[in-house]
Amino acid sequence: MRVGSNPHKDMPIATTEYLHQIVIPVYIPNHEGYFKDSLAILKLCLQSLLSTVHSKTFITVVNNGSSNAVDAHLKYLFQSNQIQELINTENIGKLNAILKGIVGNNIELVTISDADVLFLPNWQMETVNIFAKVPKAGVVGIVPQFKMYESNCGNVLFNNLFNAKIRFTAVKNKLALIRFYDSLGWDRKYNQDYLQCNLALKIDDKHTALIGSGHFVATYKKDIFETVVSFIGFKMGGHSEGYLDRLPLDKDYWRLTTQDNYAYHMGNVLEDWMQIKHDSIVDKPIMPSNFQKQRKINSFCFFLKNRLFVKFISVRWMMKLFLKWKKLPKGMINNFNSIGSK
Repeated sequence: MRVGSNPHKDMPIATTEYLHQIVIPVYIPNHEGYFKDSLAILKLCLQSLLSTVHSKTFITVVNNGSSNAVDAHLKYLFQSNQIQELINTENIGKLNAILKGIVGNNIELVTISDADVLFLPNWQMETVNIFAKVPKAGVVGIVPQFKMYESNCGNVLFNNLFNAKIRFTAVKNKLALIRFYDSLGWDRKYNQDYLQCNLALKIDDKHTALIGSGHFVATYKKDIFETVVSFIGFKMGGHSEGYLDRLPLDKDYWRLTTQDNYAYHMGNVLEDWMQIKHDSIVDKPIMPSNFQKQRKINSFCFFLKNRLFVKFISVRWMMKLFLKWKKLPKGMINNFNSIGSK
């Protein structure tokens, strides 16, 4: 039996005060073998995040079937108001956990991060700078990597093929780039030219962004997720890998990355260098919001930019012309591989 009317019926939701959401899915089922150091690394990740974001940041952690020890730590952070949202679920897969964290709010920017990212000061401000200065930016990473323009950047290259502001420039932080690939377990036998040059967009006299973005930590415009699927049938891999890559292309958004390095990938083994000390911050400068939104492009434009053009520019002789046109040093051209259609 119901008596009376719910006082909240038909009440509009107030406009959120938050400008930036961070979503971190966490899966640490035990503390043995591969996961031996994972809780300590998660704590470093969250500590570094909390000390480098402004007060208008909404932090969502999705506990994706983790151990009791992880559950207890996350509950402490939530109950002490250090994180704003804690979602608990059985292991439903990484992407499904991310989707749970994204829905249910209207925050303009959303950063999706792995639980082994060590955030560095100013990452948030530098990210927002790119969104503010490049209206076509839809995804912004904070960790430069090798040849990021090869993945899901056909539209950026198509739109800027004759733009002199896009050209190869010197890598700004070579040591951080080396450290990233060390963290993946790579030996250092990769092409050393990749440590020298990155394809970049000159925004203005003070700002440059790299073309492309990695996956393990990146910030998205929220309107990219206006329509999302409700379930992905893979815990990892399968077609889940490309789902977040496809969505920005549907609106012709560009993938970009900060020129300098603003985070480290820690992996699953705790090392001494990870004990970076962050000074607590009162607040960081909060950038203007209301970034320009894009409409979904038609299927022909999508195919032209992200399929046909990518195949065309991947032809070896065409790629060599492209590298030369974009000012890659002459001695490096023959050693750079062609674009992939990932």
